[in-house]
Amino acid sequence: MARVLLVSLALNGCTATRPARGPTDHAFIHYWPAPEGNQALRLAVKDFIDVKGYVTSAGSEYVAKHNPPATRDAECLKIARERGVHIVGKTNASEFGVTSSGVNPYFGTPRSPLTDRKHRVISGGSSSGSAVAVATNLADVAFGTDTGGSVRIPAACCGVYGLKTTFGLVSLKGVFPMSPKNLDTVGPLAKNIPNLVRGMSLLKRGFEKEYAEAVADRPTGRNFTVGRLYVDGTDPAIDQAVDAALKKAGFKVIRLNERFKEAWDQAQKDGLTIAVGDAWTNDDQYRNKRGVSAVTKATILLGQVEHLTGGYDRALQNRSSWQRWLRRTFQQVDIIALPTLKKQPPPIPRFGGSALFEATTFALQNTVSFNFSGNPALAIPVPLKEGEIPMTSLQLVGPRLSEAELLNAGRIVASKRL
Repeated sequence: MARVLLVSLALNGCTATRPARGPTDHAFIHYWPAPEGNQALRLAVKDFIDVKGYVTSAGSEYVAKHNPPATRDAECLKIARERGVHIVGKTNASEFGVTSSGVNPYFGTPRSPLTDRKHRVISGGSSSGSAVAVATNLADVAFGTDTGGSVRIPAACCGVYGLKTTFGLVSLKGVFPMSPKNLDTVGPLAKNIPNLVRGMSLLKRGFEKEYAEAVADRPTGRNFTVGRLYVDGTDPAIDQAVDAALKKAGFKVIRLNERFKEAWDQAQKDGLTIAVGDAWTNDDQYRNKRGVSAVTKATILLGQVEHLTGGYDRALQNRSSWQRWLRRTFQQVDIIALPTLKKQPPPIPRFGGSALFEATTFALQNTVSFNFSGNPALAIPVPLKEGEIPMTSLQLVGPRLSEAELLNAGRIVASKRL
């Protein structure tokens, strides 16, 4: 990310600020409130996902002004339409999903509902508006996309639950691409586990049955063995909060060894390399357009550099080794646990997100390694005793296609907070 900073400073560009339409602090780009007496589930949809008749902006001024409206819904909305869900709007996001802060200089920047207007903290990105929508009860469920943490990071910043699904489980047809062949996923966010289950049932047929079977199979924390990963640079208060949540849940906890941590560190680096490399592959057409931010342009340019220097190919070659590490680890433990973020989210910058701010913010995440492997991962809010923000986030990671088991483990953690 340091190279993003240097390239961005050289470009020295910016975009105009414009407030988004919606009732809460720029959470929505389009807002369609449910009618009085509505009994249907309220679904907010990240503006990376096509809704028929509306431009899918991907958080970009240029795309919002120049791309045509979608001619059909994205494939991932099919079940929601069949069930009569009320779509309450299209939510704000970081432009093209390239940053993790949620700062958007054109549509406006939502703040975390965990803080007040005087102490404005980032809502996280890129699915910022989706997290704010469920945190403020404007939606029961929101759909986000997650390429490097873009569901889990905003969930952590806003004190809600967010699920990154197994790569390939949910169709990406009709979803704005950043890394569709390697990292991109669609997943739900919600304020509680029951609504997250409802959200997942809109993305995978038969999920309610899978979840009920998972609960019956492992009704208590004693049924889970958890591998705890400790990450360098984590705020001790966050580690304490994560450990306390695992203990209260009754999980059997095993500390993962240093060799696993080294493999995870490399996967974090490789996942980022693939993310920026694929940003160039899929979004280079926007690099020279007026109305695309300097940070986004810099990220796309960095992706080109990673391709030209061989970094992209080397990262891809490392993926199978990381996946083997995880398969071996899941023979010993049921799930892996670590913080979603190393530290508490920072304040919203007064004049928009510089490349230095975005690089610093992205360094807080512990998420992209599991996009790199393709595994599902769940962000769970847990109480934090120290700091201005009363919450931090526990991340649980499972084997491929273990979404039901992860949500069951999340249910157990949540039940011990009551």
